[in-house]
Amino acid sequence: MLLSIEKLNRLLYNSKARVHSLLNLLTYINSFAAFSLLTYVYGFYLTSSEVSSIFIFLNAVILLYTVIYLVRLLYAFQRITFLRNTIVEIALMGFLVYNGVSYYFFNSNVLYILSQLLGYENVGAFYEVATTLLILLLVGIEVSKVSTRISGVRLKPAVTLIYSFLLIIAMGTGLLMLPAMTNSPSSMAFLEALFTAVSATCVTGLIVVDTATYFTFKGQVVILFLIQIGGIGMVTFATFFALFLKEGVGIKHQSIMQSFLSTESLFSARGLLRQIVLLTLLIESIGFVAIFFAWGREVEFESLGQKLFFSIFHAVSSFCSAGFSLYTNGLYEQPLQRAYILQLVIALLIILGSLGFSSLMDLFSISSLRERLAKPWKDWKLNTKISVYVSFGLIVFGMVIFFILEKNNTLAGLNLMESLIASFFQSVTRTTGFNTVDVTNLHVPTLILLMFLMFIGSSPGSTGGGIKTTTFYIIALSVISSIRGKKIISIDKRTIPNDLLFKAYSVITFAAAYNLVALFILSITEPDLNILHVFFEQVSAFGTVGLSVGIAPQLSAVGKVVLIISMFLGRVGTLTIALAVSRQVISNAYQYPNAYLMVG
Repeated sequence: MLLSIEKLNRLLYNSKARVHSLLNLLTYINSFAAFSLLTYVYGFYLTSSEVSSIFIFLNAVILLYTVIYLVRLLYAFQRITFLRNTIVEIALMGFLVYNGVSYYFFNSNVLYILSQLLGYENVGAFYEVATTLLILLLVGIEVSKVSTRISGVRLKPAVTLIYSFLLIIAMGTGLLMLPAMTNSPSSMAFLEALFTAVSATCVTGLIVVDTATYFTFKGQVVILFLIQIGGIGMVTFATFFALFLKEGVGIKHQSIMQSFLSTESLFSARGLLRQIVLLTLLIESIGFVAIFFAWGREVEFESLGQKLFFSIFHAVSSFCSAGFSLYTNGLYEQPLQRAYILQLVIALLIILGSLGFSSLMDLFSISSLRERLAKPWKDWKLNTKISVYVSFGLIVFGMVIFFILEKNNTLAGLNLMESLIASFFQSVTRTTGFNTVDVTNLHVPTLILLMFLMFIGSSPGSTGGGIKTTTFYIIALSVISSIRGKKIISIDKRTIPNDLLFKAYSVITFAAAYNLVALFILSITEPDLNILHVFFEQVSAFGTVGLSVGIAPQLSAVGKVVLIISMFLGRVGTLTIALAVSRQVISNAYQYPNAYLMVG
């Protein structure tokens, strides 16, 4: 038996490389065909017979996946290991093939029987949705495998990260332009679809159409998908599944993750990845349950399914700092204005999402909690300390100032406790964009306060934007040290190196310069709008916040393009853009004589 297997392996060895290349090509074509067919099914209004015909082609796609897998198994010389590493694919394809065979040859469909057991009246719809989800899982597995080949692409990690966001934005724009995604008689215009896709992918929340009424359920699902992928990052998801499927990832791939997650090393980036995705899904799941029970009796839903979807949507939108809502006026909608438990749940999700993934792991991971119980004297990491303390300080500062400025304006008519909750919520949403007061009626000083908070934004490695809390803290500490004449800057008995200080100054300089240039362009293209409102919208876009005074739909085409660029830069990071377009200095191991210039 062993001799026959060895003989088979020797016969297959010479053709292995050619066959693998062919199988990769067939997999790409098959995955593209599956995605295209599903897009056609759900993106257009089709008759039941047309849908049935397309699902016949989808069954052919599943069959081809199975054939490709069997050939890969044949050419895998360690076949037992291959089977163990692909158990998920075996289960998916086995179920789908068995379902198809039982239908075509025995007139018995497993998914139909399952739908009847679960009590679904629309058996056909259940079959289509279940089949779609299973096929998407297969396509996702193939995408994750493709992602492991990033190390072979001759691009900078920063460029690869940018391309991943551009790819998901392009896909989102195309999907939102499909007829079945909107309630409009015609398809969504390209610029509006691009604006919405960028806003969702860059977890901003600025809108040019009403998410609640303009989009169908399918369109809202697409927006939810873009928020989730944009919040964690497509490369993060792909890498997670690649590791889950025991696919290797190269050094370049890990460096992309290090840049996106703002971790200290390549090892920590890879080590945190699985925990980050699982913790994210756990927090969003807990948030979904909490929101589901926190709506209150005043909030009415058409069905249990709608309540479930609204809860999922707002949980993901809150944790990912997106600020998208399925209510026309957001949380300022009449039934939600006084839903204070709901507001506190959402505020907690926003705070957790804004702290940064590495800080969350330091605070809540099982290993960290276990180690802290065993060693009570062990402190948080320095980055966690800064993120937590600065975020807490900004929330308290914003809450107090907002309360003082608005107690006789937008907070009028509320008692003390209600006013404090509203002030707390608006201070927290400096990174998200949900609002429980009328932003259009805020005083000018309050708008300036919110712009300051939005410009700082959330912590590094989080789902939010802005210059980041650590950057703000380092700059503030540097200024104070300079005034006091200190040449060495230290935090918690740690010296801040000059390259880190230069990086912080670069971030804030790029951010300030870009916002001034964007404001200059907007002042030309939007002469009829209030300049303060225009600046507020611009800072909100750059900070990927989404707080709005309602002028985004009124902007000209150029104005919308400016905000699109601002949202993209705010999410990816100005420093990432600079690293992507810059050339590395070959050598800087030299020093000129010191220059003495007059400053101040």
